Amino acid sequence: MKPKAVVLLSGGLDSATSAAQAIADGYDVIALSLNYGQRHDRELLAANQVAAHLKIQDHFVMQVNLAQWGGSALTDPAIAVPTNGAQSDVIPITYVPGRNTVFIAIALSLAEAKNAEAVYLGINAVDYSGYPDCRPEYLEAFQHLATLSSKAGLEGKAPRLVAPLVTDSKVDIVHRALQLEVPISLTWSCYQGGDRPCGVCDSCRIRDRALIEAGRADLATPAGQAFDQ
Repeated sequence: MKPKAVVLLSGGLDSATSAAQAIADGYDVIALSLNYGQRHDRELLAANQVAAHLKIQDHFVMQVNLAQWGGSALTDPAIAVPTNGAQSDVIPITYVPGRNTVFIAIALSLAEAKNAEAVYLGINAVDYSGYPDCRPEYLEAFQHLATLSSKAGLEGKAPRLVAPLVTDSKVDIVHRALQLEVPISLTWSCYQGGDRPCGVCDSCRIRDRALIEAGRADLATPAGQAFDQ
């Protein structure tokens, strides 16, 4: 019987690649997606499609409404989504206070309940603007907490937090996704909802640039493809 791993699956490229990596690493994957009050549910639809494509049998979707107190362009419709491009050394307004801390805590609970050995995370510290909860030192601290806060941890069996993409560039992630045969066209990274990615938000810009640099401009948004002309 394969060991189990919980994967936080948002529906974006990074989390889908992390899920595919967990499968390639020999795990029976349990997917966990969170409806946290984000601006749209388009990424949750993508998470369902990616899970089905990767033949993930167990997929939990939980409601955790972080939008009740706002504080982010991703949870408060009154705050405009940035379209000017990410700035170095500036934490953008798309940072959701405490989001990864809440998500990882729930994932650890699921992992312990299901006797999973690992929790795979699609977080990345390279091509974004310094989100505090995407850094390797944050993960190290949370791993220590996992060993102290659970029965499994006290028994020496705390699930490992695995972030296979944390030091990858976005282009590296695209190459890894292609190698793992991730259904990139099914993923959704855009901060906006709708039928098609907007192509102008910071997330679309980062994704398009990486796809173009990796030689897959065909998977970029029309805006990204036009920029590549």
